[in-house]
Amino acid sequence: MKLASLKQGRDGRLVVVSSDLAWFADATHIAPTLQAALDDWHRLLPALQNLSTDLDHEAIPMQRFHEHQAAAPLPRAYQWADGSAYVNHVALVRQARGAEMPDSFWHDPLMYQGGSDGFLGARDAVPLADEAWGCDLEAEVVVVTGDVPMGATREQALAAVLLVGLTNDVSLRNLIPGELAKGFGFFQSKPASSFSPVFVTPDALGDWWQAGKLHRKLMIDVNGAPFGRVDAGVDMTFDFGTLIAHAAKTRALGAGTIIGSGTVSNRDADGGPGKPIGEGGVGYACIAEQRTVETIRTGAPATPFLKAGDTVRIWADDDRHHPIFGVIEQRIGAGSGQ
Repeated sequence: MKLASLKQGRDGRLVVVSSDLAWFADATHIAPTLQAALDDWHRLLPALQNLSTDLDHEAIPMQRFHEHQAAAPLPRAYQWADGSAYVNHVALVRQARGAEMPDSFWHDPLMYQGGSDGFLGARDAVPLADEAWGCDLEAEVVVVTGDVPMGATREQALAAVLLVGLTNDVSLRNLIPGELAKGFGFFQSKPASSFSPVFVTPDALGDWWQAGKLHRKLMIDVNGAPFGRVDAGVDMTFDFGTLIAHAAKTRALGAGTIIGSGTVSNRDADGGPGKPIGEGGVGYACIAEQRTVETIRTGAPATPFLKAGDTVRIWADDDRHHPIFGVIEQRIGAGSGQ
């Protein structure tokens, strides 16, 4: 089952989307918003599934689904916590600046709590008031949970995964060092994230969802050129069950919590840093990683961060080369209001 929120008010209007993403059926007679559905998931799930089946069989009134009319599936959320499950990414960044990486990073997940009071839709422009801030994309996998008890096991955490999707977790790279130097984490350097047009139930992903990992390639284009073709199921040190259990160690998580994987990052076939697509590699899921590899190789980065007017496209295909979650396609805006 695929769910989306059309733009309406603060929290959108819940719709069920056909498997091919061509059509939608209004679901507000079941739940007005996705958050309302998540709050009462187990009772409402059968009705939503029946609506989805009827839609795929064209047995009910339906309308064309246009991704530019979709808000983020959760336009705002009670909680957004982003991990760093691909430790290869962290290791490369630290290597580039000559910093040793603690061994604990391979056993104890990194995670920060992001702003969740407003997310961007998949086709919304990314606001950028100052190009000097170093705007970067970050292509990631996300999951949405039901209620998770404090102290949940990995298995309990995995059972709480209700939906899977993608995000462009925008970062302002040149603001990060100053914030981290204060010893109190990200804030200004992590503006609003954007999410794929639809979120998908794990059962609808079939074998692509195994052991808390999405086994599909994330496709990333920048300005129309291939930038990354990274495999989300490879090199993921911490699966989503581990990430959710980590988040729930000292607190319960409420239904509608979004957990991110962090930037997807693959090693090269020889075990070293990944290579750009133009050199036969799988590329990268963020510009910072390419700049990191350039620094390791030549002593200085060469690839610029995003500028006003640049475009970013992120998606994951099924076996017929059709997007599973829809497409995140965004232009970098020139000012704070775009």
